[in-house]
Amino acid sequence: MEKRAFLKSIALSLLSIPVLGMGQPTGDRDELYGQAALLATRLKLGDTIGLITPAGVLDDEESISIAREIFETLGFKVKEGKHIRSRYGNLAGTDQERIADIHDMFADKTVKAIVCIRGGSGTSRLLDRLDYRLIASDPKILLGYSDITALILALYAKTGLITFHGAVGISTWTKKLAEAFNAQFVANQPAIFENPKSKGDSIVQTKDRIATIHPGIVDGVLLGGNMTVLTGLCGSPYLPDFKDKILFLEEVDEDMERVDRMFCQLKNAGVLGAIKGFIFGKCTNCKPSGGYGSVTLDQLFNDYIKPLKIPAYTGAVVGHIAEQFILPVGAKVRVDASQGTIALMEPALKD
Repeated sequence: MEKRAFLKSIALSLLSIPVLGMGQPTGDRDELYGQAALLATRLKLGDTIGLITPAGVLDDEESISIAREIFETLGFKVKEGKHIRSRYGNLAGTDQERIADIHDMFADKTVKAIVCIRGGSGTSRLLDRLDYRLIASDPKILLGYSDITALILALYAKTGLITFHGAVGISTWTKKLAEAFNAQFVANQPAIFENPKSKGDSIVQTKDRIATIHPGIVDGVLLGGNMTVLTGLCGSPYLPDFKDKILFLEEVDEDMERVDRMFCQLKNAGVLGAIKGFIFGKCTNCKPSGGYGSVTLDQLFNDYIKPLKIPAYTGAVVGHIAEQFILPVGAKVRVDASQGTIALMEPALKD
């Protein structure tokens, strides 16, 4: 009888322990979700898309009008964040205003996706005051790039939410990009991301070429974004664990000396030694440093990536360019470094 009473007391105590990942989150993602991804639900035509500005200020009304028209033309309703016209120095409002817009969009049951109108700077200032419980309780599509990398990586680190690195509201929305948006968010198709094959008038392809750093095929979870923003999260709880992950990076307007320093930081922080695949997109308007010049991007790949002997390639259509990929950050992919392809192995959204 004593044994039965003891077992009964243990059973009752176990029932009082919350199941990980269920109910209201109370701590970091590792404690809540293990390695499970958190998926938003795919869009249906007529759903509402929320527009926010977590980073740089918008300096004209036209940017907001164009962003609204883009998604209305695609067949969606649009809700504007209350503070998207605010300004605090170079930022789109105070930290509190930008946080409020993020929270409002995740709390609003009618909003099914959130699109950032632009990048800029300042998103990292918000990370320690976001309500990750609120965000995890109603997973939604989040789309952005550049400085939005900070929000993308923090949401994955803290909640496991798969978000999307791609065009913002003020990007150039061509028909091809609109088709990619619908394929990813409405059709929820398991896409294969591959550079365009157009040769134009040339007999060989000269634009959007890929270069294999080290050949091979690898499966894993895709994480990454803007290099400056990502390295700025090193040492913080908002940078995800990169063990056995596939890292993708892009950069804009940087001297090669600074790119070298960032690669060195990623190496010294243990990120490069942990990954099992690597993709580099575009280094738009990157240039040699002054004075005696600097090493080239290819030399940096030889110094930092090639010795890892993992599947790796450069030249992916990712970065500060038109018609870049819409990459699901936190999703399982298969990378072929010889062919320059990223294949989504399972849907990144729930039906």
